[in-house]
Amino acid sequence: MATKSQASIFMVFTATLLVAINGDPQVPCYFIFGDSLMDNGNNNHLHTNAKVNYEPYAQLLGFESFIQPFATARSDDIVKGVNYASGGAGIREESGQHLGERISFDNQIKNHRITILRLIFLVGRGSLVATKKYLHKCMYTVGMGNNDYINNYFAPEYYNTSSLYSPEEFALLLVEQYSQQLQALYAYGARKFGIFAAGYSGCTPGMMAIYGMNSCVDSVNSAIILFNTHLNTILNELNTKYPDAKFIYIDAPLQYPTDLNVTDKPCCEVESIDGKGNCSPDHIPCSNRQNYVFWDSFHPTERVSVIDGTQAYTTLSPLYASEAISSLVDNEEGHFSNA
Repeated sequence: MATKSQASIFMVFTATLLVAINGDPQVPCYFIFGDSLMDNGNNNHLHTNAKVNYEPYAQLLGFESFIQPFATARSDDIVKGVNYASGGAGIREESGQHLGERISFDNQIKNHRITILRLIFLVGRGSLVATKKYLHKCMYTVGMGNNDYINNYFAPEYYNTSSLYSPEEFALLLVEQYSQQLQALYAYGARKFGIFAAGYSGCTPGMMAIYGMNSCVDSVNSAIILFNTHLNTILNELNTKYPDAKFIYIDAPLQYPTDLNVTDKPCCEVESIDGKGNCSPDHIPCSNRQNYVFWDSFHPTERVSVIDGTQAYTTLSPLYASEAISSLVDNEEGHFSNA
């Protein structure tokens, strides 16, 4: 989403989707696309305010180590997956550009193509067909759209999209572009998709501060609900168009525990007095962080991240459950399965 934070709150879903369990990983490989909620190092050496240089949290899919960022992943890393996410990135190329350098979703897809060219020799034995068969078994999660609203549509001081498009028009425009991008990943071999809904940014402390409110900004949330509704529709259409693939829509939990009751302010002291931005350095955060929904002005706390990640893991069960069954069949028949 926004800018650099002074605590390890990033990697909300991607790491929580990885638990230490006995046995092999539930999928052979895992590819991650998204923004600062997913980024675990790709922005570290870019000229940007959106740094995400902290360790991710927990694990759930059985991998022995975290999926490495594209910026530093080595050959033995990419066989089990790559994280392409970039803080500040969006579906649209210009989203987040006022923050500095970032890797848009289009460019994350280009980086994935580079990975595939390397995988041809690592797992495909020189064969693109065999490599795509390997990729068919991998899980792909994508979390995009947050910055297209926070750092584009609802940032009129930097972007003119809100004057060019109504919320409905912008949502349709975004989802159409998103659909083309997901289909590009399909063409490269992806078959198991988990697509995160955009967050209700109107309920972030940062957006409340921008609008001078102490409760959720309905106009912001209404626009994002339009996007999520159209996104769900387009994923259903893609499931029909590509019966050999599965596109799963991942929404946020309907409610959190009642003791998660601090929703209108961040746990840490933020960089600007009006509540925008992220944690200021060298300041002690709140002592009861377990009660806070947001760590800084836009990003959730670890507790919320674990709750959201656990629900995402459950929602995605058709992807890794079907992979476990197909792996048994492949091994029984002597087919190419894991590299």
